[in-house]
Amino acid sequence: MTFFKPTLRARIFISLTFMIFVSFVLTGLISLYHFEEENEEYHQERLKRKEYAIESNIQYFLASHPEKQHTDSLSSLFSDKICELSDVHNLDINFFSPEGKLLITNNSQLFDVEILPESVPREILSRIVEGERRFILPSSDTTDVLLIYSILYTTSGEPLAILNLPYFEPNNIPEQDLEFLETLIGLYIILFLAAVLLAYFLSNYITHSLIAITKKMREVKLGRNNEPIQWRSNDEIGALVDEYNKMMKELEDYAIKLAQSERETAWKEMAKQVAHEIKNPLTPMRLSVQMLERKLEVSDPQRLQEFTESMIAQIDALSNIATAFSRFASMPEMKKEKIDVKAFLERINAAHEVVVLNLPEEEITIEGDKDQLTRVLNNLILNAEQAMPENRKPQITVGYIELDSDRIEIFVKDNGVGIPESRREKVFEPSFTTKTTGMGLGLAMVKNIVNGFKGEITFTSVVDEGTTFHVRLPKSIKETE
Repeated sequence: MTFFKPTLRARIFISLTFMIFVSFVLTGLISLYHFEEENEEYHQERLKRKEYAIESNIQYFLASHPEKQHTDSLSSLFSDKICELSDVHNLDINFFSPEGKLLITNNSQLFDVEILPESVPREILSRIVEGERRFILPSSDTTDVLLIYSILYTTSGEPLAILNLPYFEPNNIPEQDLEFLETLIGLYIILFLAAVLLAYFLSNYITHSLIAITKKMREVKLGRNNEPIQWRSNDEIGALVDEYNKMMKELEDYAIKLAQSERETAWKEMAKQVAHEIKNPLTPMRLSVQMLERKLEVSDPQRLQEFTESMIAQIDALSNIATAFSRFASMPEMKKEKIDVKAFLERINAAHEVVVLNLPEEEITIEGDKDQLTRVLNNLILNAEQAMPENRKPQITVGYIELDSDRIEIFVKDNGVGIPESRREKVFEPSFTTKTTGMGLGLAMVKNIVNGFKGEITFTSVVDEGTTFHVRLPKSIKETE
């Protein structure tokens, strides 16, 4: 069973919208709670003001009748006044005795239907005894009634009665409050829609760069030049793009090395086969030609000798070709030993008359295979000799310099024809040659040997002026490399 998996853009949009929705709901609930608290406080303050006004009127009325300032006279004294005060202040008024019994009320229905109790609760009486002057509490039967109790005193300071004012909170919301709530809700809706729209554009903006990177990745093809992704911002996506570009560069370098390795492997396999197929018939052919020369009787022996010498020369040329292929195909395992570079180059110079040495005074010792290094120098010097025009005196210089504490450079410089710009990329590939003779395997073999030394070989060349090969080698070959 497969489940629907939303895209990253959809997940970002849904998450932002949900967070905005939750924040608006919480803000609305907090605002509503705050509004209710303020409304409750408003009604309590309003009740206090009304209670204060009613109590002031009662105290003034009692002061004008000092002879009736006792509990038993309150019913007759306020029989008409209580209704007047109730109408003026639009509030029910109840008088209780100091003991908590109902004395007089302007609305007896409150007690008939048991909305209010006919006696003051014990809790209220105990608080009055403890000295509280005024307090407000909700009704025990319903939550929309506030009850305020206050003690009335005579002019001599004696408790006269307990004044009770029930305040019924209106169920309907005041018009000004309703308008405020409608405005607030409308503002919340507008802000929510704007926030959702912003979340949509923000999610598109965040994922736009990722979509661009994805599109670019789909266009990547190994074996060809892939343009790096350009990203101007130095942010997290920029770091991702940098890593991607770095990875692509490494992959391209690896692909180039892999292709080169595959070509060299194919050449080596072919070289083995060619060397085998060519060498097998060469020896019998040489013996047959020599035997023919000794036993065949002809009228022109000189011509036969020229013919046999030509055939033997061609057989020797084929043998040399096979030997070159064989050497390229089978590189012997390196034997590490200490090599005194100055003494080594002096021995190389003894085998080549046209070479001039350019050696520093200090002696340097490196680690490597002396036989393979000899093959490298012999091939480079031979190439330099064969690159000379017929009318030019050879000037081949061999020397070395110390690059740093870990590496040296051996160079072979000639004054030959040089290497054209169009051919320089293929110098170290098998089959490349600028000579009229040879198989073009020497420099490919040289590069393989230098790579085995953990070194590198490069060259600089000027057409019709000469070429210099630079062989950079480590002084010691580490086993971990």
